[in-house]
This record gives sequence, structure tokens and C-alpha cells, in this order.
Amino acid sequence: MSSNAAQIRIYLAVFGALLLFTGITIWVAFHDYGPLNTPIAIGIACTKATLVVLYFMHLKDSTKLTKVIAAAGFFWLLILFSLTFADYVARHPVRFPGS
Repeated sequence: MSSNAAQIRIYLAVFGALLLFTGITIWVAFHDYGPLNTPIAIGIACTKATLVVLYFMHLKDSTKLTKVIAAAGFFWLLILFSLTFADYVARHPVRFPGS
């Protein structure tokens, strides 16, 4: 019974942390940090996503194969983002005649 109570306590703590980070996200949105706005927002979002994946999707207590599959998915996402970014930087602005 104590194991179930401990697990509920962990879920509530993670839920509280997610609420806290959501509040921080809202607070940061109303302040101007210049070029640091995007890295701060991405950092908070990655922290919240990590908490969700580890605790609510039970990746923390999963088998090694499940962890390898999850890491492969994130690696594939990194490849897709890098290819998209490479395409974005390689493009030149289109100049229309007369503009």
C-alpha cells in the first residue's frame, strides 16, 4: 500500500512541477529578454516535456529497449530539424522585378 501512496505522491509532485513551469512560462511571456526569449522558452518546454516523458509515460521505469526506441525517436527528430534548418539557411530571398 505504501508503494501506491508513494507513486501518487510522485505524480502529484510532478504535476505541481508542471504547474510551476507553466506559471514560469506565462511570467516569462510578459517580459522581454531580448535574444534570450526563445532559448528560455525552449528550455522550459524541454523541461516540461522531459517530466511528462519520464513520469507520465513511464519511460523512467521502462526496459532498456523502450529507452533505446525513445532515444532513436528523438534522434530522428533532431535529424529532421537539422535538415529543415539547413534548407531554411540555404535559401536566398526572392527579389521580384520592380519591388
